[in-house]
Amino acid sequence: MINPMRLVPGALSVFLLAGCFGGGGGDGSDDVAASPVVRGDQAVDQAPYRASVRRTEFGIPHIEADSFADMGYAYGYLQAEDNLCLLAEDTLTLRGLRARYLGQSGNYTIPANGTDTSNLNADFFWRSVATDAAIAPFKAASDPEVLAASTGFVAGYNRYLAEIRQGEHPGRHQSCRNADWLLPLEEDDMYRRYFRLAVLASSSVFVDGIATAAPPALPGAEALAADTILTQLSELEGGNGDLPFPFGDELPIGSNMYGISGEASRSGESLLFGNPHFPWQKTERLYLAHLKVGADTEIMGAALYGLPAVLIGFNEHFAWSHTVSTAYRFTFYELTLNPADPTQYLFEGEFVDMEQRELTVEFLNEDGSIGEETRTLYRSHYGPMLNFEVSGVPVLQWSGAKAYTLRDANAENDRLLNQFFRWNQAQSYEEFVDLHASVLGVPWVNTVATGPGKPVYYGDVTVVPNVPDSKVTACPTALTPVFAQLAPGLPVLDGARAECAWDTDADAPAPGILGPGNLPTLERTDWVHNCNDSYWLTHPDQPLTGYPSIVGDEQTARTLRTRKCIQQVEQRLDGSDGLGGSTGFDLGNLQQLVLDSTVLSEQLARQSVLDNYCQLPTALGSSGPVAIAEACTVLAAWDGSHNLDAVGGHIWREFWRRIDALPVASPGKWLTPFDPADPVHTPANLNLADPLVEAAFADGVQALVDAGIDLAASTAELQQSGVHQSPIPVFGGESFEGAFTIASSRASDLANGYQVTFGNSYIQTVTWDETGNPLAEGFVTYSQSTDPASPYHQDMTEAYSGKHWIHFPYTEAQIRNDPALVNYRLLETR
Repeated sequence: MINPMRLVPGALSVFLLAGCFGGGGGDGSDDVAASPVVRGDQAVDQAPYRASVRRTEFGIPHIEADSFADMGYAYGYLQAEDNLCLLAEDTLTLRGLRARYLGQSGNYTIPANGTDTSNLNADFFWRSVATDAAIAPFKAASDPEVLAASTGFVAGYNRYLAEIRQGEHPGRHQSCRNADWLLPLEEDDMYRRYFRLAVLASSSVFVDGIATAAPPALPGAEALAADTILTQLSELEGGNGDLPFPFGDELPIGSNMYGISGEASRSGESLLFGNPHFPWQKTERLYLAHLKVGADTEIMGAALYGLPAVLIGFNEHFAWSHTVSTAYRFTFYELTLNPADPTQYLFEGEFVDMEQRELTVEFLNEDGSIGEETRTLYRSHYGPMLNFEVSGVPVLQWSGAKAYTLRDANAENDRLLNQFFRWNQAQSYEEFVDLHASVLGVPWVNTVATGPGKPVYYGDVTVVPNVPDSKVTACPTALTPVFAQLAPGLPVLDGARAECAWDTDADAPAPGILGPGNLPTLERTDWVHNCNDSYWLTHPDQPLTGYPSIVGDEQTARTLRTRKCIQQVEQRLDGSDGLGGSTGFDLGNLQQLVLDSTVLSEQLARQSVLDNYCQLPTALGSSGPVAIAEACTVLAAWDGSHNLDAVGGHIWREFWRRIDALPVASPGKWLTPFDPADPVHTPANLNLADPLVEAAFADGVQALVDAGIDLAASTAELQQSGVHQSPIPVFGGESFEGAFTIASSRASDLANGYQVTFGNSYIQTVTWDETGNPLAEGFVTYSQSTDPASPYHQDMTEAYSGKHWIHFPYTEAQIRNDPALVNYRLLETR
């Protein structure tokens, strides 16, 4: 049945067939077969957008289109249907309009990098960095496919928005459907979103510092000396381990991935496991889709919201995944200022004026009136000026003598979308690997890839400032000793000398970055991995060494999670993991291993804790003796995992949370220190004689008692999804305790248990059948839609909670035979 023609803003003639293209509001009205496509007005100058969409179980969309514009159109409509309010808020953010519509003091967070600021500061930041001039190169350098898909996405999104404005889809998107900030997308919004993705691990970490940077009010204002900064930071509660990125021990975002080739596979066929640990909130969520464009492009996998491509995925030729890399994407420059004018800085013997830009941001008052604030923000020829402080300690401070500025390599990375669109169109594993180096547009993630009958490949071939260690030595600054301790590998260079500018490699596609010849890669016929440590131990039998410190560390201790990542493979290959059967991997035992929810810290230390502390009824905490007998009884019976039926894992977690924060280096914390000759198994033997370790155990128990949490509670009782209205238990542990299966609450309020808002997100396990077709199963752990009224709001989460692996239909037969298949057709004239 053909719905009547509708006129939407812009005088678009819309023809909807077979159920309004959207999967509806869950009433089953769209569960009908697709009608033949009917064209719109044949007199229009441009061909209509047209696409076929089918949703299989759990709302997985399968888009088939003749062009990238058509694919983008369908993708934009679907993402709006599933996540309209979240995308609309992101659009508001990137235009710098949060304070205008949501109030100046409202909260703005970027969970993926730890940013937490006010709406007002967010607006000043995004207006100052995501300018028309900043996004113009992204648009100008984009391949035709990127341009077409982006244009189509805007049109598809706006069509769904127009339907909402006309009162269609009743009950959907209640939190925003009547909001005055529900604005139509424009093409520039897409490129601002791409820019935001590019600088996620760089400029946008410093929202407050850039939005508020200003010259000192008093002439001659002095900054803290380097030794004073280090002293004050060391005195912060918890030590340096609690400091935010880039100074903390781990990034807020992480991931695990394995590439398994024939020598490590039971059948001889390759396998790939990918699992980014990304936020369950905001636009760094991942969305699963299957895209087919024309006769030559077919790809399935996940993308961050608002991107019309697959960023982690698979097809019949290859599969790949990513983890966040240790490399830095920016450097700081220290500027020597004119004593008579703190907005001039020395460069090559002359004082240079900073660029000044006056910005005015409107904000909504509580009484509904509109106010405004004006600030002057500054830039050097390197990039924006900034301040940066940690818990009140000014680390980067604009004084009368010195100031600091940022150069961000990914703010200049106009190849980002080309990288993924070309990968989506690649026709072989070999072409995929070649494109990694030739485009060099990956912003901040490692890559692992394989294909049917192919080896496994690892590469940290990413956009990294070309700052060799020799340049750091030749361009020291007042803060060089500070950063050598706080963030080894992150340079603070002398901004007064041209010789301290970034170098350029002959094989680099852009000036100022390392070329692929100076970035780590490895190809093997057994296995590779990355679990967020550096490239060094991609395979422990073949360490990668000799790269600049800005890329990553070598010959240093690995995190507990990385050690567990490696040990799991080694134990599977020697058969010591207890999984049974022959050694090597298949899809079944790979899936069992990656969700088993055990933690390495327990394997290293629980028995010693029981043998040493649990022989007495109390342990000495930081505030005195703590009764531990009940906790010890529970720990003795604990199965060592954070599976849903496990009892007692929270006691261990709270103990290890305090162990992780100890400012005690090996051998004080560990009796067996780190040994670069045995990095997978050292450090080891927790130093239970250390009073700080005993206090960590006692304080962890006391914290649970004070919060009113039953020491004998199960994981299912304590740990649930933090993004759904109904309780859904979630298994898994935290990275700091050596968990591989990640469920992170990132909350300090134990009284509410563990509300998971971070961790395992998109999961894919991929291999290939004897005909070369991909066999893929996995999850979107938080489900496809953020709208509580959607049928796809929590269905995958419930499946994930039960460890019921979801088949990802790829072949035509698999799609047609899906028991929950819903068909749609879409057509709109332009």
